[in-house]
Amino acid sequence: MDILLHDLAPYWWLFPVTAAIAYLLGSINPAVIVTRLWTKGKSDIRSMGSGNAGFTNVLRSVGKVPAIITIVCDALKCVVAVLIGGWLFSMITLSDNSASAYPLEVVNIGKYLAGVFCIIGHSYPLYFRFKGGKGVVTAAALMATEDWRVFLMVLGTFLIVFIFSKIISLSSIISALLYGPYTFLATFLFDYKLGTGFELWYVIISTLSALTIGIFVTVKHKANIQRLLRGEEKKITAKKS
Repeated sequence: MDILLHDLAPYWWLFPVTAAIAYLLGSINPAVIVTRLWTKGKSDIRSMGSGNAGFTNVLRSVGKVPAIITIVCDALKCVVAVLIGGWLFSMITLSDNSASAYPLEVVNIGKYLAGVFCIIGHSYPLYFRFKGGKGVVTAAALMATEDWRVFLMVLGTFLIVFIFSKIISLSSIISALLYGPYTFLATFLFDYKLGTGFELWYVIISTLSALTIGIFVTVKHKANIQRLLRGEEKKITAKKS
């Protein structure tokens, strides 16, 4: 760990640069843009339905086609941000490169950093008065880009809960809460314990990053949680378009 910190010190500038790029990309909110274009400037998704600038509200308030466009664009912006973060951190030259997976661990730090700030940008967009979405689709895109194993576990959880409940918010909350444990399971058992070259510090950093994102997304669902507790949360229905 000391060697890692020593190696990263000369590249300190990558952290703010990666965070800034990811935040600015995350601040591009497709829900707001698509709704304005779809309604020819007459409506703002943040003043419709639940007021959330995200896929679910677009689906309910505007229609299926704009919702599909929204979810695709939400995912793509995070994929781009994560790939940029990984590419930037791939520039780091390590003094101890004896472990084959060591550089990949560092690249993944850049990916997680970019993903976290892209989600923050999505929820608090600079371009739209810091009022955005809850980061569910953006977080899912991070999972798919960074670790496909965790993505499949989270996706499976989401689908199972949704099939039985038909409530997207409940499915999203449970999936978000399990993001951290699933990440620990994948990195500790398969990357660390099975001897693929990953070190324990990577398990800790990746798990903490996933836990942070999961808690953030859950907190953003505060109003949904209150409605769920009151039994007032609506099941998914889409406006025809």
